[in-house]
Amino acid sequence: MNDGLSQQERYLSIRNVTLVGVVVNIGLTIAQILFGIIDQSQALLADGLHTLSDLVSDVVVLIAAKYSAEEADTTHPYGHARFETLATVIVGAILLFVAMEILLNAVQKLLSPESLPQPGFLSLTIVIIAILSKEALYQYTIYVSKRTQSLMLKANAWHHRSDAISSVIVLIGIGGTLWGFYWLDAVAAIGVSFMIAHIGWSLGRSGLQQLVDTGLADEQLQHIKGIISSVDGVHTLHDLRTRSMGSTVLVDVHILVDPRISVSEGHQIGEVVRQTLIKEVAEIGDVLVHIDPENDEQHLANLTLPLRKEITGRLQTKWQIWGIKASIQQMTLHYLGGRLTIDIYLSLRTCENLEETAQLSQRLTNMIQEEELNIHTVRVYFSQN
Repeated sequence: MNDGLSQQERYLSIRNVTLVGVVVNIGLTIAQILFGIIDQSQALLADGLHTLSDLVSDVVVLIAAKYSAEEADTTHPYGHARFETLATVIVGAILLFVAMEILLNAVQKLLSPESLPQPGFLSLTIVIIAILSKEALYQYTIYVSKRTQSLMLKANAWHHRSDAISSVIVLIGIGGTLWGFYWLDAVAAIGVSFMIAHIGWSLGRSGLQQLVDTGLADEQLQHIKGIISSVDGVHTLHDLRTRSMGSTVLVDVHILVDPRISVSEGHQIGEVVRQTLIKEVAEIGDVLVHIDPENDEQHLANLTLPLRKEITGRLQTKWQIWGIKASIQQMTLHYLGGRLTIDIYLSLRTCENLEETAQLSQRLTNMIQEEELNIHTVRVYFSQN
């Protein structure tokens, strides 16, 4: 799932890279807002607010990383990975809010040309430093997000990258202003706002899709189906469902196996399906396999059929009277096609010859049918044991 990292190692990796981002963003926020005011650069000030939003998202990531690393408990039996997803949505919402504020402020400035600021070379220097710092933060954070398979960290990495790109736009705006195009600083701020809004919407949308249990893409589902179908003993599959929990994917699937195999063989096939999916698909964290003896999309269970306790309770008295109770080695019940079939295994020592076995078999069949237990077929087998 994540280079073999434990939950604690994963948390520490996310925490450390985020703390680096906090320190860098504190310094940049102070410098950009302070010098944006001093040097009268609306674009630099907007970029400073963008960096401030980055700082807020860093704090959100730190909190979410701490809680999402906790093990599953009775309150959260599937773990706490959705804290990451929630954090991703929050980061996206912060970006959208910041984008709106920057856009409204820049448009207001353009509508009042006399209020357009004229930034100088000081703002240009700060912007260059910001671009280099933010791009370095992006590269470091995206590397750790891939290593830990953290969507939340990936969102924060792109927040850093959006800062870097917005700072490039600011650089162009301030540079144009220095050449006499005083309106270019405000236009650059508007460009930054649209770019921030796009990233915020993309991140928030992906997070919301996880929160409402959106399944994997069709291409990924086909890959999973191929893996399941390749397992020996799986006849077919249906009701394949997937959902994301933070950086992991949970899978539910029904597999059809031979109805005559033992319960333990069916369980073994299901366990092989489970382990194979977890091994071959990195994102999958757990798989729930439902074993079907027949396609339950076509054959609904007949709940009027009796269970073992009722059947044996009705038959044991007669078995004792006949003196065959001790000879019954096994009774197997088959619930298929809405019908119940019973296989009874008797010791051959119960009868002296083949004629007696045939008679006993017929008597057992008649007796069970007389009990009106809604049994479709009775089959009697004899063994030498």
